[in-house]
Amino acid sequence: MPTIDLTQHTFDTVIASNPIVLVDWWAGWCGPCQYFAPVYEASSDRHPEIVHGKVDTEAEVTLKTNARVTQFPTLMAFREGLLVYSEAGALAGDALEDLVQQILWLDMDQIRREVARQSEAQQLATATASSAVPAARMAGPAPIPSRYGWPGL
Repeated sequence: MPTIDLTQHTFDTVIASNPIVLVDWWAGWCGPCQYFAPVYEASSDRHPEIVHGKVDTEAEVTLKTNARVTQFPTLMAFREGLLVYSEAGALAGDALEDLVQQILWLDMDQIRREVARQSEAQQLATATASSAVPAARMAGPAPIPSRYGWPGL
């Protein structure tokens, strides 16, 4: 299957509606991006069951910013809508093939449990932090110091 161009309008739909999606974030001026393009195309031909998307970061600035992509090329992999890989840098063909195999073999039940555990821990930390803030640190009048004036007066 040939690579498909992803835009701000199609990105979320493609990620949500396909079991595995690889996304190549590239820029036209980027030398490593030009090296990686034929490797990525070959992977899309070798793995028609995987959607291989490309994002032109010069045309899709908002999408690039929202994804926090700052280096090119950046390769992301989504499995069942979850981001399972994100790394900057061009890969050689054998390294990309190895990555694809790892993504195919992922234990998604374990990953969902880990994501749920991290989410619960983050919610607990947020709740604990907000309830543990001492009253003097909350918004309102600052505590009045016992002495006024310049230090040493």
